[in-house]
Amino acid sequence: MTEALARERADAVRRLADLEQLHLRIVDASRDDNADDEHDTEGQTIAWDRAQNSALVEATKERIAEIDRATKRFEDGWDGSCAVCGAPIPHERLLARPTATRCVACA
Repeated sequence: MTEALARERADAVRRLADLEQLHLRIVDASRDDNADDEHDTEGQTIAWDRAQNSALVEATKERIAEIDRATKRFEDGWDGSCAVCGAPIPHERLLARPTATRCVACA
């Protein structure tokens, strides 16, 4: 299970790096552009792009933290029981969603 979490974490870290690079490109592009995109009816604004990217960065950071918490649970010897009802979380669920803390019924 920890191997699956390590792969997910590596993917999330790569995604975060890509998103941070995109943010820099958005900022750099807007720095040299004096276009009034706030009143451009043809598409989204630079502010929207930055806000969208910022939301994705925050979501990816939270995903990495979620993966880190799951990894710690497994390293600490977590038995795979549901945090709500205490029943075992099926192995198939943990394979599909290794960060799960609740069984399907409680989720």
